[in-house]
Amino acid sequence: MSYPAELRYTPTHEWARSEGELIVVGITRFAVEQLTEPTFLELPAVGTTVEAGKPFGVIESVKSTSDLYAPLSGVVVERNAELLDDPATGRKANLALILEDPFGRGWLIKIRPAAGTTLDHLLTAEQYEAQLASAGH
Repeated sequence: MSYPAELRYTPTHEWARSEGELIVVGITRFAVEQLTEPTFLELPAVGTTVEAGKPFGVIESVKSTSDLYAPLSGVVVERNAELLDDPATGRKANLALILEDPFGRGWLIKIRPAAGTTLDHLLTAEQYEAQLASAGH
């Protein structure tokens, strides 16, 4: 399986993509396949400061519960509303998007990075694929 070259990856299976001044964050197809069917997602509120390498949320599935780790430090400026319940409208979270399109509509949060922050410390697609291969995946 190949991973999009324009993204950067963490050893803990999150991805990051520059989008103007913001960084979009999600989880990789490998992580999705390990989870199987997501049943619950907890994301930080807009305005929350996240720290590189520290948990920012939780995803649960029928199989397991996993922390989500921030690929960089910054402030959450948006959450993917499609992945969250909306009590005001009664809309239910569409967690299937994470399975169907993990690198697109299944994104999790957008972060305004801390000053001077780059994605250079993250793995390239080639490095991430090599990590998976060396772990026997």
